[in-house]
Amino acid sequence: MNQHTFQVLDYHKVKEEAAQFALTAEGKEKIIHLVPSTNLKQIEAWLGEVSEAVEIIKKSSSVPVHGLEGMEQLLGGLNKGTALRPDQLSKLLEFLDCCGKMRRFMKDKEYIAPRVSSYVEAIEELPELAAEIIRCIRNGRVDDYASKDLLRIRKQIEIQNDRLKEKVQQMVRSNKYKMYLQENVVSQRDGRFVIPIKKEYRNKIKGTVLDTSASGSTLFIEPEEISNFQEQLLWLFSDEEAEVQKVLFYLTGLVENKEQQLRLAAETMIHYDFLFAKAKYSRAIDGRAVMINESQYINLKEARHPLLGKQAAPLNLELGQQEHALVITGPNTGGKTVSIKTAGLLTIMAQSGFHLPVGEGSSVSIFQKVLVDIGDGQSIVDNLSTFSSRIINIIDILKETHDQSLVLLDELGSGTDPKEGMALQRQF
Repeated sequence: MNQHTFQVLDYHKVKEEAAQFALTAEGKEKIIHLVPSTNLKQIEAWLGEVSEAVEIIKKSSSVPVHGLEGMEQLLGGLNKGTALRPDQLSKLLEFLDCCGKMRRFMKDKEYIAPRVSSYVEAIEELPELAAEIIRCIRNGRVDDYASKDLLRIRKQIEIQNDRLKEKVQQMVRSNKYKMYLQENVVSQRDGRFVIPIKKEYRNKIKGTVLDTSASGSTLFIEPEEISNFQEQLLWLFSDEEAEVQKVLFYLTGLVENKEQQLRLAAETMIHYDFLFAKAKYSRAIDGRAVMINESQYINLKEARHPLLGKQAAPLNLELGQQEHALVITGPNTGGKTVSIKTAGLLTIMAQSGFHLPVGEGSSVSIFQKVLVDIGDGQSIVDNLSTFSSRIINIIDILKETHDQSLVLLDELGSGTDPKEGMALQRQF
């Protein structure tokens, strides 16, 4: 298959519509990058998967496929010598919860979807990992009780912080500083307590100016009397950060030990999202699985172009038993081009594992190549006329085609003298 064929037959638009049913970015991307297969068993397996997924959706439309956001980045950052952040660990916990829901969801689906439900066995339960994340991470931060040392340090911080606040409040309330204060308010600058001093009394207070008001009339000073308290508090904050990192590295190590299981679980969940998106698209276009053959036999019954929906007139087309070529004639706007595009697009869709909007008993063949010459291919850049540009395309088709090709030509010979166009058509 080539990109020209995909573009002309609007295969990309079909994939874009199907991708809208995916719930994750990874699922959407997998659909967008889908390409047709020429392997009969693979195509039949794909169609069987979608059929089972459709049956599951009929029973329960709410499939627990979520929690994948951020997982690709998380897994990609493992074994790089850096610790996972609390928000990443929370995302991982959400993913593990989603995996558990999927396992429970598929538990009673083995009778209607034996193949699809069996995929859930690739998702390993990791209760110990989940329990440790729950114990250590709470409300987006490392919990006080994640380790004994962290609990001790944070209690010390709380005590030291209370002492510091009390010391500053005493200074603000004391008569010694009352006349120097702009107002009786204690504030912080860069995490350090300061008091607002009138500019003209700067030399009356020993300390460091950490900020100035917009008017310049107020100086926010850290008094020398409390700087030692502040320094002790900063040391405690450093100890706290070191202990937090210790906990995060511990949790990261647990995650890294389960990296293979997590990657397999993520791939499985992405495949489920991809699969159920195709199933939802099948229901949206009233699709069904078709019979697949390798004998170049096409039998489309009540087929509709998937992008036209119910507006499309049903098409019946049979080719490949006795006749291996079909000429469609009729007036302008009679549906010739739509019929040609429908046959080509449905062939590509079937080889991609999509259900088709066709009637019961329809059959599609596997083709190694689908080659098309449809529409006006005039190139302004190359200064080619409509006719000459199409001749170049047809020459390329003749070079590529073989007995496993489906060739679709629309208005062959248009753009030139009718007699010359008729002579050209006879060559095919």
